Amino acid sequence: MAAADGRFRVFNASCSGDDFETSLLSFERLDRASPDLWPEQLPGVAEFAASYKNPIASSPPKWMAELESEDIEMLKELGSLTTANLMEKVKGLQNLAYQLGLEESREMTRGKFLNILERPKK
Repeated sequence: MAAADGRFRVFNASCSGDDFETSLLSFERLDRASPDLWPEQLPGVAEFAASYKNPIASSPPKWMAELESEDIEMLKELGSLTTANLMEKVKGLQNLAYQLGLEESREMTRGKFLNILERPKK
């Protein structure tokens, strides 16, 4: 504890345990009902927690109801991958998308040369 002159007071270690414990008691009354003294740490969390339903007891979300069994199996497979394996999977998908883009570009060029993409003249 700080003394009046700004120095710290050291408790006497020879005092009995009960005296020491009573010296540590605080009689300050903390009123948690005041929003000024105890503001909500994250606004909206209390309302969300009150409205939150247990996911096990409630029905599956709407987006999950539209999934087929193959989609759910793929989600489980992707969820079980390690970070490195997931990154490898993403890179593979990016490469596949790039290859499909190149192939589509070649086919569009081919269609242009064969004049199959022209609009009929009126």
